[in-house]
Amino acid sequence: MTREPAASTAAAGGALDARLRLVRDGFDLEVAFAVGAGEVLALLGPNGAGKSTVLALLAGVLRPAAGRIELDGRTLAEASDRSSTFVRPERRRIGLLGQDPTLFPHLTALENVAFGPRAAGMPRRDATALAASWLARVGLDGLAHRRPAELSGGQRQRVAIARALAARPALLLLDEPFASLDVEVVPELRWMLREQLAASGTSAVVVSHDVIDAVVLADRTAVLERGRIVDTGPTREVLAAPRSPFTAALAGVNLVVGAAADGIVVAGEATFTGDAAEPLVEGASAAAVFRPSSVVVATRRPERTSLRNVWHDRVTAIEPSPGGGVRLRFGAPPVHADVTAAAVAELELAPGSEVWLAVKAAETSLHPLAPRR
Repeated sequence: MTREPAASTAAAGGALDARLRLVRDGFDLEVAFAVGAGEVLALLGPNGAGKSTVLALLAGVLRPAAGRIELDGRTLAEASDRSSTFVRPERRRIGLLGQDPTLFPHLTALENVAFGPRAAGMPRRDATALAASWLARVGLDGLAHRRPAELSGGQRQRVAIARALAARPALLLLDEPFASLDVEVVPELRWMLREQLAASGTSAVVVSHDVIDAVVLADRTAVLERGRIVDTGPTREVLAAPRSPFTAALAGVNLVVGAAADGIVVAGEATFTGDAAEPLVEGASAAAVFRPSSVVVATRRPERTSLRNVWHDRVTAIEPSPGGGVRLRFGAPPVHADVTAAAVAELELAPGSEVWLAVKAAETSLHPLAPRR
């Protein structure tokens, strides 16, 4: 299901149009999607849905049985009864960044980043200067002469990001880029990657199991299940109104979209304070994220001082919770809370009941949303 056409604003990155068909080892993949110039698309789905297969087809590691891949008007692959085209991976201007940095162990950070521009024919001095500027942009200018073994996992991934972007790809493919890193370093790296993708105007496809990666990095999200795209559209819309069981489970958090103001998120009459691991830009779109189990429901305004985020709302639906118990849905902002059946009975709740909702700031995270390009 497509909610709206892909954007196609002018940017440095390439515009991608992909229609892919592949039957392999009993798995049947058939998808069609577009990525606008300078746009970031998140590709989400359960294990075995075909996400990595899509990246392999785009990168040229696999050949489609049918379909067409076009990047900036250039045909990279086509398979039909009338014609057959296949451009080798190294000639596609497509970069690939995976879970493991796979840096050259014998080269310094500076030399690793300069490798792509040098391979493309850039003079050594210019490539070195470009590499140095990219290391500075990812916060590693002081570690330029260290080899990968002398860097932490997070630092190596920063070098890998700099190397991928320094090569000036028309399209960057990111396959679970933070999956192998310690959770403590991921928020800062995610924010850094978001900044650099936006600043360079690089088009990208991001495969991830982390919904926050989609929220922070992606303009649009496509949900892949059993080799088919079952939903696609602006990320906030896909997560706010799931159209498949997987998306509903993935979006098992409340995501309230608003605007950043003085370090908080304002969404209508509700305001949200929380942990903003990534800087919020004043006036820009931002989201508050918290779990349904963190929502306190009351018929009178809570007096507990630890509940920083408090707002008035109305029950719109009462239904079974995926984890057992009862799920309450509310309208403004559209959030849900998981409570016990006993709590529903005690509070005498029904659709239309007016209630007060509250969430601790410690259980709320704030995130800038990907810029609309």
